Amino acid sequence: MSAFNLITILGPTASGKTSLGVSLAKQIGGEILSADSRQVYTGLDIGSGKDLAEFGDVPYHLIDVVNPGDEYSVFRYQQDFFEAYAQVKNHNKVPIMVGGTGLYIDAITQNYQLTQVHENQDLRAELATDSLEQLQQRLIKLKPELHNDTDLLVRPRLVRAIEIAVFEQHNPKASKSKFPSIKSLLIGIQWDRSELRKRITLRLKQRFDEGLIEEVQDLHHQGVSYETLEFYGLEYRLVAQYLQGQLNQNDLQQKLNSKIHQFAKRQDTWFRKMQRRGDHIHWLDPSQNLCEQATIIIEQSKVEGL
Repeated sequence: MSAFNLITILGPTASGKTSLGVSLAKQIGGEILSADSRQVYTGLDIGSGKDLAEFGDVPYHLIDVVNPGDEYSVFRYQQDFFEAYAQVKNHNKVPIMVGGTGLYIDAITQNYQLTQVHENQDLRAELATDSLEQLQQRLIKLKPELHNDTDLLVRPRLVRAIEIAVFEQHNPKASKSKFPSIKSLLIGIQWDRSELRKRITLRLKQRFDEGLIEEVQDLHHQGVSYETLEFYGLEYRLVAQYLQGQLNQNDLQQKLNSKIHQFAKRQDTWFRKMQRRGDHIHWLDPSQNLCEQATIIIEQSKVEGL
C-alpha cells in the first residue's frame, strides 16, 4: 500500500484548522499549504481570517500571492500548489494542506486535469445584458453538476464559469495540466452545530472589532471596485453593500452572521460529498485535544517523510 504524500486538515469556517495545522507542523516538521480561495490575495486579511500571527516560525505557502483585482483561478491555484509542494519536499518537510475551500482541496486530492482558459471578450459582451437568473440558467445548462455552488451567487463568478464551460465544450481535446499524483491523509474537525454557530458569531464580532469595515474601505480606496469586492466572499460582499448605503450596520452584522452560518453548512455538504465518493475523512472531536488526536492518526498511517 503506497504512503500518503500529503496531510490535509479540513473543516468548516471557524473550526480551528489553522491552529491545528500549525501545531502539527511544529510537531512533525511540516510546512503549511493554504487551501483558501481568498487568502491568496494581499490585503484581504481580516475578512479572510489569515491569522498570520498563529504561524510563528512555521513556513506557509499560497497566502498573499496575488494583488486584489487580479484574477485567480483553480487552474492557477493548482499550478502554484504543486510548485510550493515541490519546495516543501525539497526542504525534506511534510506538506500539510490546510483550508476549507472544497474546490481547491479537490483540485489537488482528486488530481483534476484542468485547462487554461483565457478571457473571451465576445462572450462577455454577449453575457453583459443577461440577468443574474439568465446567467444561472446558462451555466446549469452547460454544467448540470457544478463544482461549486457559489458560482451561482455572484455575477463575475457566473460569467467566468460560463466562459470556462463554453471553452471546454468547444475544445474537448485541449491540453490539460499534468501533475504528480497525490494521496492525501484527510483529517477533519467536526463541531456540534450549535457550538460551531457560537464560534462563528464570536469570530465575526472579533473581526468587526479588528477593523473589518475599515479593511474593505481601504481596499476600495486603493482602487478595488465594489463589483470586485463582491467576488471575494461574504464579508467583503456585504461590507461593500454597507459602504454603498445598501445596508445599515445592524442589518450588516445580522445578515453577515446568518450567511456565514449558511456557508458553513455548504462546506459540510461538500465534505459529505467527498465521503460519499469514497474519501475517508478522520473526524476529530473538538472536545478533546485536537493535536493529540491528529498525531495518533498520523502515527497509525504511512506518511512519506515520517
